[in-house]
Parts: sequence; structure tokens; C-alpha cells
Amino acid sequence: MANIKSQKKRIITAEKARQRNKAVRSELKTYVKKVRVAAESGDKAAAQEAANAAARKLDKAASKGIIHKNQAAERKSGIQHLVNSME
Repeated sequence: MANIKSQKKRIITAEKARQRNKAVRSELKTYVKKVRVAAESGDKAAAQEAANAAARKLDKAASKGIIHKNQAAERKSGIQHLVNSME
């Protein structure tokens, strides 16, 4: 454990940020999973709505630095490709 007051504060702050980032990353996985589930059920409209919601969440996470912007772009591209490939 650190002896310096500012370092003790940084440890606490970093832990709060880690927990928050972990929650956001978990939420992202849930939104992407909703797109996959909707695609498997064959409902293109629901899949597109889920993809739009997931893209919004991915963009927000990327803007806050929780995930890299290129990773957000790759994931958005993947889920949109899944929706577009539906019949």
C-alpha cells in the first residue's frame, strides 16, 4: 500500500474507473449479443434496431476511451454485415 496521500487517492480513483469500464464493456457484449439473437430468429427489423442501438453504445464507449475507435468500427461493421446478410 502506498504511503503518499495522492497515490492512495489515485489507487481508489483507478479502481472506480476500472469497475466502470468493466461494466461498460460487459454492456457492449450484451448489445452485440442482442443483434446476434435477433439475426438468428430471422427478424431483420429487430436486428437492425438492435444494431443501431449497439452502434450507438460502441461509439460512446470509443469516445470515452473505454475501447479503441478502430475496435468500435470493426464491431459495428461486423454486426451491420450480419444484419445486411439476412434475407
